[in-house]
Amino acid sequence: MQVCVVYAGKDREGTALRTIAQALAQGLNAQGHQTDVVNAYTDDTRLTRYDYVIIGSEPVSFFSARIPEILSKFLAQAGTVSGKRCLAFISGGLRKGKTLQNLMKTMEKEGMILKLSEVITKPGEAMAIGKRLNVERNF
Repeated sequence: MQVCVVYAGKDREGTALRTIAQALAQGLNAQGHQTDVVNAYTDDTRLTRYDYVIIGSEPVSFFSARIPEILSKFLAQAGTVSGKRCLAFISGGLRKGKTLQNLMKTMEKEGMILKLSEVITKPGEAMAIGKRLNVERNF
């Protein structure tokens, strides 16, 4: 299966979030999936060819529940994402539940089908989720 992990941190680098996204990808690769990690700020990737999409974000500030605006712009320009099965995850911030809800609303607005949502704070946790995540097609 082709899987894409897209992340959008509170700044262009998103170092901590990138580490979590890469750990998720390692867990999925251990299952035998082909996984790409994409920075929403810098990469211009079409999501049309992927079977499963994982979107990760963090709030724009510690006390905020808003996600970076670049994520909605990225999804709007990412090709056909309507009907894609996906996972939403967030990392960091004080209002994790509200931040995750905002991310899910952004994804659902584009027509994505949420199968799972997570709050992931550590790379080890992300790798474990990646190893057990079921991304197989549901026929």
